[in-house]
Amino acid sequence: MTSLVGIIMGSDSDLSVMKDAAEILREFGIESEVKVLSAHRTPDQAIEYAKNAEANGLKVIIAGAGGAAHLAGVTAGNTVLPVIGVPISTKALRGIDSLLSTAQMPPGIPVATVAINGAKNAGILAVQIIAEGNAEVREKLRAYKKKMEMDVLAKTEKLGEIGYEEYLKQ
Repeated sequence: MTSLVGIIMGSDSDLSVMKDAAEILREFGIESEVKVLSAHRTPDQAIEYAKNAEANGLKVIIAGAGGAAHLAGVTAGNTVLPVIGVPISTKALRGIDSLLSTAQMPPGIPVATVAINGAKNAGILAVQIIAEGNAEVREKLRAYKKKMEMDVLAKTEKLGEIGYEEYLKQ
């Protein structure tokens, strides 16, 4: 089966965060591919990946990087596909540097940016993009959101039954 979403990251150390995107896509039955590509250490390969993504059947690219997080921007500058940036937390600035590097793109080169380490939301956003043209995925998305609603309502009911002090003990 052809991958619809490309998940790329600047370093293999980002995989512990970026796996969340792959896992949510798998939950929805959407094929993805996962690669390590660096805007700084493998710039030619990162650009080539972006330029060929559409021809290779991808519909969305999720790009995660930390620090001077240019991977999403370089990718967005070299494809017409939607690019979702995941800023990865760093030791020095706890991901604020990554967030700003990912979000502050020049006009004409948008990157949809999620929260620091927000790979799960990046995956869900990719699902929403694909659902626009796929009724089956759209229905799975509706069911997913309904389950979230039911889970929250069950928690509030339990909280009301046993009180907050007992709830916190559990």
